[in-house]
Amino acid sequence: MHGRGPRRRPRSRNAAPEGAQGKECGPASPAAPPAAGAPAPVRRIVHIDMDAFFASVEQRDNPELRGRPVAVGGSSLRGVVAAASYEARAFGVRSAMPSVRAARLCPDLIFVKPRFEVYKAVSAQIRDIFARFTPLIEPLSLDEAYLDLTDHLDGRTATGIAREIRALIRAETGLTASAGVSYNKFLAKLASDQRKPDGLFVIPPEAGAAYAQSLPIGRFHGVGPATAARMERHGIRTGADLHRQSLEFLTATFGKAGPHYWNIARGIDDRPVRPDRTRKSIGAETTFSADIFDPQTAAEALEPLAAKVWRHAQPRGASGRTVTLKAKYTDFRIVTRARSLPHPVMSQQALLAEAAALIPQVLPDPRGVRLLGITLSALCPLPQAPAPRQLDLFG
Repeated sequence: MHGRGPRRRPRSRNAAPEGAQGKECGPASPAAPPAAGAPAPVRRIVHIDMDAFFASVEQRDNPELRGRPVAVGGSSLRGVVAAASYEARAFGVRSAMPSVRAARLCPDLIFVKPRFEVYKAVSAQIRDIFARFTPLIEPLSLDEAYLDLTDHLDGRTATGIAREIRALIRAETGLTASAGVSYNKFLAKLASDQRKPDGLFVIPPEAGAAYAQSLPIGRFHGVGPATAARMERHGIRTGADLHRQSLEFLTATFGKAGPHYWNIARGIDDRPVRPDRTRKSIGAETTFSADIFDPQTAAEALEPLAAKVWRHAQPRGASGRTVTLKAKYTDFRIVTRARSLPHPVMSQQALLAEAAALIPQVLPDPRGVRLLGITLSALCPLPQAPAPRQLDLFG
């Protein structure tokens, strides 16, 4: 979400604006198992995407930042923009952009240090609002989520609920959110991007395929720059171009992703909203203001990373059996080294020790290291320490 600009895209004549109620937006039929051979009921999926989330929180909490171009992130030579306000995006500032370039594009840009604990707390507030309407919530990040309202409409429409959620977010957090409503996840996410910021857009079932085919291929969620460039080499520049390709061609060219591309070009996406998505890893990394050449300095630099990973693992009661050290050299080559243990890591100190033990595999190196990271994976519940046992007087 943080990388999109403020420009509103032209309205598709095949989709419904805010307030319109396509077939997918009306009340659901009473929940009953479909008869054998009957089509599945049309789903009501909503994608909620907070507007410039990190930057908006900073502008909310500091009135002096309101209406001014703000970048959340470091302003140093190695800094990276984590999020940009819409005022900053008007100058071309985007998330993941080097801070030096961002400052060149927008000389009046104000850099603000990230406050991730605050963002997490606000995200939890927003999640609580979602839970008032459905238990089927699939978070994608701190600032966006899918909601499945199909069996939780209670006589209302999905569009009406999406509008109510946005109003509650504004009233309870002082922030704005954009929403997309459709019959599957792919189209709901596209719809939420259509009217940003602070908008709502509906793509009804009868318009889904035409809407997908009207878009540039780069707008498709899951089609990154590299895949888009590869598709363009095959003459695929729009959803309509993708629709013209055979399933056999797409599978031969793009492997396992081929059937997915064939489906979404037709507005088909059967993926369920998964409220129980299992997290596979917990990690943290940092880019240094000066390159590191010395193993001892690298070991010291790992201490705050181990603390951050453990701080995220503890509330989940989680640990892991695999510790991975990531290093990015000054030539931008990335290497990873991992240790898999027969038992879960039991403490922050143990995590740090395992990561530090991998340093000799990446340093010393004449290139020097500009980034280090620690990841804990093969996650599992953290075993509880046994209660202390009183010794027997005569033992």
